[in-house]
Amino acid sequence: MRLLTGATTWTLHALGEIGLRSITMSDGPIGVRGVDEDATPSAQLPAPSATAATWDRDLLGRLGTVMAGEARRKGVDVILAPVVNLQRSPVGGRHFECLSEDPLLTAGLAVPFIAAMQREGIGACVKHFVGNETETDRTEYHSVIDERTLREVYLAPFESVIRETGAWSIMAAYNEIEVLGEDSPATAHRTLLTDLLKREWDYDGVVVSDWLATKSAVEPALAGLDLVMPGPGGPWDDDLLAAVERGDVPESVIDEKVERILLLAERVGALGTPFEVREGDGARVRERDAGIPEPDSAAVRDLLREAAARSTVVLRNEGLLPLDPSTVGSIALIGANAVKPFVQGGGSAHVDAPLLSDPLEALAAAFPRAVVTRHRGGSTSSGAPEVEDAALIAPDSGCGILAEVLDARGAVLETRVLASAQGSVWLTGLPATAASVRLTTAIALTAQGEHLVEIAPVGAHDIMVDGERVSHSDHVVGAEVVLDSSYANPEAVTLRVQGGEDAAARLRIELQVVDARAFGRFARAHLRHLAPEAGADAEIAEAVAAAAAADVAVVIVGTNPETESEGWDRPTLDLPGRQNELVRRVAEANPHTVVVVNAGAPVLLPWLDEVASVLWWWLPGQEAGTSLADVLTGTTEPSGRLPWTLPAHTADVPVPDGIPVDGRIVYAEGVDVGHRGWDRLGRTPAREFGFGLGYASWAYEAVSAASAADGSLEVDVTVTNTSERQGREVVQLYLEPVEADAARPLRWLAGFATLDVAPGAQGTARITVPLRSFQTWDTEAHAWATPHGTYLVHAGRSSRDLRVSATVTAPQVGDGPTP
Repeated sequence: MRLLTGATTWTLHALGEIGLRSITMSDGPIGVRGVDEDATPSAQLPAPSATAATWDRDLLGRLGTVMAGEARRKGVDVILAPVVNLQRSPVGGRHFECLSEDPLLTAGLAVPFIAAMQREGIGACVKHFVGNETETDRTEYHSVIDERTLREVYLAPFESVIRETGAWSIMAAYNEIEVLGEDSPATAHRTLLTDLLKREWDYDGVVVSDWLATKSAVEPALAGLDLVMPGPGGPWDDDLLAAVERGDVPESVIDEKVERILLLAERVGALGTPFEVREGDGARVRERDAGIPEPDSAAVRDLLREAAARSTVVLRNEGLLPLDPSTVGSIALIGANAVKPFVQGGGSAHVDAPLLSDPLEALAAAFPRAVVTRHRGGSTSSGAPEVEDAALIAPDSGCGILAEVLDARGAVLETRVLASAQGSVWLTGLPATAASVRLTTAIALTAQGEHLVEIAPVGAHDIMVDGERVSHSDHVVGAEVVLDSSYANPEAVTLRVQGGEDAAARLRIELQVVDARAFGRFARAHLRHLAPEAGADAEIAEAVAAAAAADVAVVIVGTNPETESEGWDRPTLDLPGRQNELVRRVAEANPHTVVVVNAGAPVLLPWLDEVASVLWWWLPGQEAGTSLADVLTGTTEPSGRLPWTLPAHTADVPVPDGIPVDGRIVYAEGVDVGHRGWDRLGRTPAREFGFGLGYASWAYEAVSAASAADGSLEVDVTVTNTSERQGREVVQLYLEPVEADAARPLRWLAGFATLDVAPGAQGTARITVPLRSFQTWDTEAHAWATPHGTYLVHAGRSSRDLRVSATVTAPQVGDGPTP
């Protein structure tokens, strides 16, 4: 029984007498953070929505290998990644963490990523099973999905990765699911976990709960959940043994769960190797492997640089790009995201990178003859930035924050001096008798004018500023805040104070100690400070003047940490701040303007067809600057294609939000998810699914198709590179029934491949269209069926740029699952 609940937040129990060491898990998929105590940097990949834009299976496999190396380097056995939920709505908070709005593209890229990790002995934990596409009320809502939509759309990526990689673990989601005649939490949904996953798909891996998602003992145990995380504690630690002893849960059910965990241990090398029993629980921390490339090594940096550059999508290019470094004498680099690029979204995917390649430095290196200047052009944040370390003044100890840990009577148990408030003031490892933490510091306000100070406490608190109480709350919070946006983005107390040469805001903040159960005990607050600024009007005017004087203006616009994060959904698709005004004014001042969009999820670009060049740069990870320089110079072709649809207007979006109504989210659009919905409704996006210009130009010459014995279709597409440069094309296949069927999408993605072709040369992509692409789910027979009929196989550059077609008939191999 002990093996079925975590030993800690990230580790499983060891059992020394059988040679079972502890298994360690870690968050992904942007990198491998390691356990909470691990402060070593991690390679920071581009966000998954970026890597998906490459449409490149080989590249995803190489990134999976890097992830496995990072796991071994940090002593991790299982990475909680990838996310194969779909981007159902563009406002979803974890949109950047998902791969695509399309089930086939999602599966096609997740499979090589997982396979590469597991070849290296590192387990994948595929998440979040299933119908978990919204952050609002994510631990409470019911996903209501009809059987056919569930099978053809939302289960499809999970089925592919299970059947093709045998993913070693899978994560049951927070939400409840009303499907297949059962309305249960994802951690206790017997129809999904046992009947479908374990029996129909013959899955032999471990089903683990999302952290704190399991609420009871008996129902999840009988439904097919295998492992409750985190630990210690929780419903199985407390009640499962008693349930077995009462006869509510058969002992054979426990045996089967243990077998799965031991199989996982065997797969990751945690079972059967003799080791010395450590004093205490007999666990052994996995040894860090020597010889693994560091996250700032040339090999890792080169791959991440390539991935970020390849993922970049050319949305518009009126002959400006690529730039010739020998002819550019000056560049005005403009935008808040040029000053501080947004390289990763918020939440559990966060990793601390070993470096951040700065765009200014990278452009200066790539354009050695150019003078490169940088201008913010106004803030995009609604709140203040984090307090700079140098502005913090601790009493009697110079810079920093004095932290006193107090018991329930107010006696000081221990003191610490914190050097920084970056990220947040976060105290962990507190004594069991700790009841509160008192923070004492001052924020230097040396600049003349009005300063903005924000103090955002988590839970019950008492805040004094300059001896005056400005906020008090007796509302004690617990583990629920870890799952809520208030944990990472708590409500702030806002103060406006006058500054001067010797001015300072003296703070005394008393915070409750949050008992977050298996997440530990901690106290947390955010401190932010904004010194007087010139103001947006002045900053925009300065940026416009700089653009007018430069040979080229590069404007980086985008989202920020207030916008894209786990824990909340976005309220709008608009760019924050006055970025649209900035773009238009800069482009008017300099026709040689490149706009770079730094965002993981769709935003509205009302000026898209008014400027010379527009690049979608995503959340690029640690190699932000180097990748952008490679794209601007053409050193690496930006061969990205949109893995989702870019709207022109909010009103056109088929699923504008995922907000629960009366606690339910009804997937009313059925199988018409993403680009299929745009086609069904006849709406025109700003740029369609699969769009991307690249720098080469292409002619599609021919397409031919032949049936294979297993019911699949082998399609050859011949293209010619009509440009004078080496190019990479992403060839896309779409199926369309000749006789329209209202119950099916108008057309759907059926296959894809990347193809590198020399200037003026031809290349042929061979793409396999699986039998499943022709099939539908028969809700009466509860089985896959192959509707007979004639189809057009379209080959093209996007879902709406279809260049050549062939006519085929449906495979005649009988109904049933794909062989």
